[in-house]
Amino acid sequence: MLSNTCKYAIRSVIFLSLFSTETKKVGIKRISKELDIPTPFLGKILQVLAKHEILVSTKGPNGGFGLARDPNSIPLIDIIEVIDGKAIFDTCLIRTTRCSDEAPCALHDKVSGIRNDLKKMFESQTIADLASEFRHDHDRIRI
Repeated sequence: MLSNTCKYAIRSVIFLSLFSTETKKVGIKRISKELDIPTPFLGKILQVLAKHEILVSTKGPNGGFGLARDPNSIPLIDIIEVIDGKAIFDTCLIRTTRCSDEAPCALHDKVSGIRNDLKKMFESQTIADLASEFRHDHDRIRI
């Protein structure tokens, strides 16, 4: 459902919420190694997130990435929309065009409720929520 790029983005933001502070940024090599994401690909993802003010980046020997906002104010939907866009919530599963209640596809009635619930969950779950779960049970939950 979510692209691998989006999953990498979410995992990276969770990681940064756990290990960066306003004064301490995390280098891309550490993030790449800890999350097993290729460094060049990760760099592109993190730059996109910085451009959309989810992350901040600092250059130089002590540079790296950190959160631009409080993790409580970063819902998953913000990251999903930046990386994957809104198509997951709008695109028909069968047609190449958009379907609606007025012009439904064969799956529209079965999928629309699930899609709405999923969007609400992505809107309500924040990076802080996920980081808290990791802190609470990091042996069971892997990022």
